[in-house]
Amino acid sequence: MAPEDLIRVGSYLSVLGVMATWELLAPRRMLTASKLCRWGGNLTIVILNTVIARLFFMGGVVAVAAMAQDRGWGLLNWFDGPVWLELGLAVVALDFIIYWQHQVFHFIPILWRFHMMHHSDLDLDVSSGVRFHPVEIVISTVVKCAAVMVLGVAPLAVVAFEIVLNSTALFNHSNVKIPLALESVLRWFVVTPDMHRIHHSVDPRETNSNYGFNVSWWDRLFGTYCAEPALGQLGMKIGLEHLGPPVCLNLFMMLRFPFVATLGRYAGRTHP
Repeated sequence: MAPEDLIRVGSYLSVLGVMATWELLAPRRMLTASKLCRWGGNLTIVILNTVIARLFFMGGVVAVAAMAQDRGWGLLNWFDGPVWLELGLAVVALDFIIYWQHQVFHFIPILWRFHMMHHSDLDLDVSSGVRFHPVEIVISTVVKCAAVMVLGVAPLAVVAFEIVLNSTALFNHSNVKIPLALESVLRWFVVTPDMHRIHHSVDPRETNSNYGFNVSWWDRLFGTYCAEPALGQLGMKIGLEHLGPPVCLNLFMMLRFPFVATLGRYAGRTHP
Protein backbone atom coordinates (compact mmCIF):
# COMPACT_ATOMS: atom_id res chain seq x y z
CA MET A 1 0.00 0.00 0.00
CA ALA A 2 1.33 3.43 -0.99
CA PRO A 3 2.17 5.91 1.80
CA GLU A 4 -0.67 8.26 0.79
CA ASP A 5 -3.10 5.33 1.01
CA LEU A 6 -1.89 4.50 4.51
CA ILE A 7 -2.41 8.12 5.55
CA ARG A 8 -5.92 8.23 4.08
CA VAL A 9 -6.98 4.89 5.57
CA GLY A 10 -5.48 5.76 8.95
CA SER A 11 -7.23 9.12 9.11
CA TYR A 12 -10.51 7.60 7.89
CA LEU A 13 -10.53 4.86 10.53
CA SER A 14 -9.51 7.31 13.25
CA VAL A 15 -12.34 9.74 12.46
CA LEU A 16 -14.82 6.85 12.11
CA GLY A 17 -13.82 5.55 15.54
CA VAL A 18 -14.01 8.97 17.19
CA MET A 19 -17.41 9.82 15.72
CA ALA A 20 -18.88 6.38 16.47
CA THR A 21 -17.77 6.73 20.10
CA TRP A 22 -19.15 10.27 20.30
CA GLU A 23 -22.51 9.01 18.97
CA LEU A 24 -22.68 6.42 21.74
CA LEU A 25 -21.80 8.91 24.46
CA ALA A 26 -23.85 11.91 23.25
CA PRO A 27 -26.43 11.11 20.53
CA ARG A 28 -28.42 13.98 19.01
CA ARG A 29 -31.50 11.92 18.12
CA MET A 30 -33.00 8.55 18.98
CA LEU A 31 -32.41 6.06 16.17
CA THR A 32 -35.51 4.45 14.64
CA ALA A 33 -34.02 1.44 12.81
CA SER A 34 -31.75 -1.45 13.67
CA LYS A 35 -28.19 -0.18 13.86
CA LEU A 36 -26.84 -3.68 13.16
CA CYS A 37 -28.80 -3.91 9.90
CA ARG A 38 -27.95 -0.38 8.76
CA TRP A 39 -24.27 -0.57 9.61
CA GLY A 40 -24.01 -4.00 7.99
CA GLY A 41 -25.28 -2.63 4.68
CA ASN A 42 -23.46 0.71 4.85
CA LEU A 43 -20.06 -0.76 5.70
CA THR A 44 -20.44 -3.57 3.17
CA ILE A 45 -21.07 -1.14 0.33
CA VAL A 46 -18.04 0.98 1.23
CA ILE A 47 -15.88 -2.14 0.99
CA LEU A 48 -17.37 -2.87 -2.44
CA ASN A 49 -16.79 0.74 -3.53
CA THR A 50 -13.16 0.53 -2.43
CA VAL A 51 -12.62 -2.63 -4.49
CA ILE A 52 -14.28 -1.09 -7.56
CA ALA A 53 -12.19 2.09 -7.23
CA ARG A 54 -9.04 -0.05 -7.09
CA LEU A 55 -10.02 -2.05 -10.17
CA PHE A 56 -11.09 0.86 -12.38
CA PHE A 57 -8.90 3.69 -11.11
CA MET A 58 -5.44 2.30 -10.42
CA GLY A 59 -3.64 4.97 -8.40
CA GLY A 60 -6.86 7.02 -8.34
CA VAL A 61 -7.04 10.79 -8.48
CA VAL A 62 -3.53 11.09 -7.02
CA ALA A 63 -2.07 9.33 -10.08
CA VAL A 64 -3.94 11.73 -12.38
CA ALA A 65 -2.60 14.67 -10.38
CA ALA A 66 0.97 13.34 -10.69
CA MET A 67 0.55 12.96 -14.46
CA ALA A 68 -0.85 16.50 -14.80
CA GLN A 69 2.03 17.87 -12.74
CA ASP A 70 4.65 16.04 -14.81
CA ARG A 71 3.15 17.36 -18.06
CA GLY A 72 2.47 20.87 -16.83
CA TRP A 73 -1.30 20.61 -17.30
CA GLY A 74 -3.75 22.83 -15.46
CA LEU A 75 -4.11 26.38 -14.21
CA LEU A 76 -2.17 25.99 -10.97
CA ASN A 77 0.86 24.67 -12.83
CA TRP A 78 1.15 28.16 -14.37
CA PHE A 79 1.00 29.72 -10.92
CA ASP A 80 4.30 30.49 -9.23
CA GLY A 81 3.51 30.97 -5.57
CA PRO A 82 4.17 29.46 -2.15
CA VAL A 83 3.20 25.82 -1.67
CA TRP A 84 0.80 26.62 1.18
CA LEU A 85 -1.16 29.05 -1.00
CA GLU A 86 -1.37 26.61 -3.91
CA LEU A 87 -2.49 23.88 -1.50
CA GLY A 88 -5.20 26.10 -0.04
CA LEU A 89 -6.47 27.26 -3.43
CA ALA A 90 -6.63 23.68 -4.71
CA VAL A 91 -8.58 22.39 -1.70
CA VAL A 92 -11.08 25.28 -1.86
CA ALA A 93 -11.51 24.90 -5.64
CA LEU A 94 -12.15 21.15 -5.37
CA ASP A 95 -14.63 21.71 -2.55
CA PHE A 96 -16.46 24.24 -4.73
CA ILE A 97 -16.70 21.68 -7.54
CA ILE A 98 -18.03 19.00 -5.17
CA TYR A 99 -20.73 21.42 -3.99
CA TRP A 100 -21.99 21.90 -7.56
CA GLN A 101 -21.61 18.21 -8.36
CA HIS A 102 -23.87 17.47 -5.41
CA GLN A 103 -26.51 19.86 -6.74
CA VAL A 104 -26.34 18.26 -10.19
CA PHE A 105 -26.92 14.81 -8.65
CA HIS A 106 -30.11 16.17 -7.12
CA PHE A 107 -31.32 18.07 -10.18
CA ILE A 108 -30.83 15.56 -13.04
CA PRO A 109 -33.24 12.60 -12.68
CA ILE A 110 -30.87 9.86 -13.93
CA LEU A 111 -28.18 10.99 -11.47
CA TRP A 112 -30.70 11.39 -8.66
CA ARG A 113 -31.62 7.72 -9.12
CA PHE A 114 -28.16 6.74 -7.91
CA HIS A 115 -27.75 9.46 -5.27
CA MET A 116 -31.22 8.66 -3.94
CA MET A 117 -29.83 5.45 -2.46
CA HIS A 118 -27.70 7.58 -0.12
CA HIS A 119 -30.85 9.40 1.01
CA SER A 120 -32.80 6.19 1.56
CA ASP A 121 -31.05 5.51 4.88
CA LEU A 122 -33.64 5.32 7.66
CA ASP A 123 -31.47 7.15 10.18
CA LEU A 124 -28.47 9.42 9.92
CA ASP A 125 -25.24 8.54 11.67
CA VAL A 126 -21.54 8.21 10.89
CA SER A 127 -22.12 5.10 8.75
CA SER A 128 -24.37 7.15 6.43
CA GLY A 129 -21.31 9.12 5.38
CA VAL A 130 -20.01 6.13 3.40
CA ARG A 131 -23.34 4.96 1.96
CA PHE A 132 -23.04 5.70 -1.77
CA HIS A 133 -23.96 3.66 -4.83
CA PRO A 134 -20.91 2.38 -6.81
CA VAL A 135 -22.12 4.20 -9.96
CA GLU A 136 -22.12 7.50 -8.06
CA ILE A 137 -18.61 6.76 -6.77
CA VAL A 138 -17.36 6.11 -10.33
CA ILE A 139 -18.97 9.30 -11.69
CA SER A 140 -17.63 11.34 -8.78
CA THR A 141 -14.12 9.96 -9.32
CA VAL A 142 -14.25 10.85 -13.03
CA VAL A 143 -15.36 14.40 -12.13
CA LYS A 144 -12.50 14.75 -9.64
CA CYS A 145 -9.98 13.43 -12.17
CA ALA A 146 -11.17 15.96 -14.77
CA ALA A 147 -11.09 18.78 -12.21
CA VAL A 148 -7.57 17.85 -11.12
CA MET A 149 -6.31 17.95 -14.74
CA VAL A 150 -7.99 21.28 -15.53
CA LEU A 151 -6.87 22.92 -12.29
CA GLY A 152 -3.43 21.31 -12.18
CA VAL A 153 -3.85 20.21 -8.57
CA ALA A 154 -0.68 18.79 -6.99
CA PRO A 155 -0.76 15.21 -5.64
CA LEU A 156 -0.21 16.51 -2.09
CA ALA A 157 -3.27 18.76 -2.42
CA VAL A 158 -5.36 15.82 -3.68
CA VAL A 159 -4.37 13.72 -0.67
CA ALA A 160 -5.14 16.64 1.66
CA PHE A 161 -8.51 17.24 0.01
CA GLU A 162 -9.56 13.59 0.14
CA ILE A 163 -8.63 13.37 3.83
CA VAL A 164 -10.63 16.53 4.55
CA LEU A 165 -13.60 15.42 2.42
CA ASN A 166 -13.78 11.93 3.94
CA SER A 167 -13.36 13.25 7.47
CA THR A 168 -15.99 15.97 7.12
CA ALA A 169 -18.44 13.53 5.49
CA LEU A 170 -18.13 11.26 8.53
CA PHE A 171 -18.44 14.25 10.87
CA ASN A 172 -21.45 15.95 9.30
CA HIS A 173 -23.43 12.72 8.90
CA SER A 174 -22.87 11.82 12.55
CA ASN A 175 -25.64 11.66 15.12
CA VAL A 176 -23.78 13.71 17.71
CA LYS A 177 -24.90 16.40 20.11
CA ILE A 178 -22.89 19.63 19.97
CA PRO A 179 -23.66 22.48 22.39
CA LEU A 180 -25.94 24.87 20.51
CA ALA A 181 -23.79 27.92 21.20
CA LEU A 182 -20.74 26.16 19.74
CA GLU A 183 -22.73 24.70 16.84
CA SER A 184 -24.07 28.12 15.84
CA VAL A 185 -20.50 29.39 15.52
CA LEU A 186 -19.11 26.30 13.78
CA ARG A 187 -21.73 26.37 11.01
CA TRP A 188 -20.38 29.71 9.79
CA PHE A 189 -17.23 27.85 8.75
CA VAL A 190 -17.97 24.14 8.34
CA VAL A 191 -20.98 21.95 7.62
CA THR A 192 -22.15 20.70 11.01
CA PRO A 193 -24.23 17.55 11.67
CA ASP A 194 -27.30 19.67 12.47
CA MET A 195 -26.87 21.58 9.21
CA HIS A 196 -26.39 18.51 7.02
CA ARG A 197 -29.17 16.54 8.74
CA ILE A 198 -31.65 19.00 7.20
CA HIS A 199 -30.43 17.87 3.77
CA HIS A 200 -31.63 14.35 4.65
CA SER A 201 -35.16 15.47 5.56
CA VAL A 202 -38.09 13.81 3.78
CA ASP A 203 -39.36 17.31 2.89
CA PRO A 204 -38.13 18.06 -0.67
CA ARG A 205 -37.74 21.75 0.16
CA GLU A 206 -35.24 20.79 2.85
CA THR A 207 -33.63 17.92 0.92
CA ASN A 208 -32.74 20.39 -1.83
CA SER A 209 -30.72 22.60 0.50
CA ASN A 210 -27.40 22.48 2.40
CA TYR A 211 -25.41 20.76 -0.35
CA GLY A 212 -22.00 21.58 1.10
CA PHE A 213 -19.76 18.77 2.32
CA ASN A 214 -16.92 20.68 3.93
CA VAL A 215 -17.29 24.45 4.23
CA SER A 216 -20.70 26.07 4.65
CA TRP A 217 -19.88 29.15 2.56
CA TRP A 218 -21.18 27.82 -0.74
CA ASP A 219 -24.73 27.28 0.52
CA ARG A 220 -24.81 30.77 2.00
CA LEU A 221 -23.35 32.35 -1.14
CA PHE A 222 -25.63 30.58 -3.64
CA GLY A 223 -28.91 30.66 -1.73
CA THR A 224 -29.18 26.99 -0.81
CA TYR A 225 -28.72 27.44 2.94
CA CYS A 226 -31.47 26.26 5.30
CA ALA A 227 -30.91 27.13 8.96
CA GLU A 228 -33.47 24.85 10.62
CA PRO A 229 -36.01 22.20 9.52
CA ALA A 230 -39.68 23.07 9.79
CA LEU A 231 -40.29 20.34 12.40
CA GLY A 232 -37.08 20.97 14.33
CA GLN A 233 -34.01 18.77 14.64
CA LEU A 234 -35.77 16.24 16.88
CA GLY A 235 -39.10 16.26 15.04
CA MET A 236 -37.93 16.02 11.44
CA LYS A 237 -38.11 12.70 9.61
CA ILE A 238 -35.07 11.26 7.85
CA GLY A 239 -35.21 9.52 4.47
CA LEU A 240 -37.49 9.70 1.43
CA GLU A 241 -41.20 10.42 1.72
CA HIS A 242 -42.39 8.27 -1.19
CA LEU A 243 -40.92 4.87 -0.34
CA GLY A 244 -43.72 3.58 1.87
CA PRO A 245 -43.03 1.50 5.00
CA PRO A 246 -39.39 1.81 6.20
CA VAL A 247 -37.14 -1.01 5.02
CA CYS A 248 -33.53 -1.54 6.02
CA LEU A 249 -31.65 -2.26 2.78
CA ASN A 250 -29.00 -4.95 2.49
CA LEU A 251 -26.18 -4.78 -0.05
CA PHE A 252 -28.15 -6.39 -2.91
CA MET A 253 -31.16 -4.15 -2.28
CA MET A 254 -28.95 -1.05 -2.28
CA LEU A 255 -27.31 -2.01 -5.57
CA ARG A 256 -30.65 -2.54 -7.33
CA PHE A 257 -32.34 0.44 -5.65
CA PRO A 258 -31.76 3.00 -8.47
CA PHE A 259 -33.31 0.65 -11.02
CA VAL A 260 -36.52 -0.16 -9.12
CA ALA A 261 -37.31 2.87 -6.92
CA THR A 262 -39.48 5.77 -8.08
CA LEU A 263 -38.04 9.28 -8.10
CA GLY A 264 -40.57 10.98 -5.85
CA ARG A 265 -40.85 14.79 -5.75
CA TYR A 266 -37.13 15.47 -5.37
CA ALA A 267 -35.31 15.46 -8.74
CA GLY A 268 -35.35 18.62 -10.82
CA ARG A 269 -36.41 20.84 -7.93
CA THR A 270 -34.42 23.90 -6.96
CA HIS A 271 -34.07 25.37 -3.51
CA PRO A 272 -37.01 27.74 -2.85
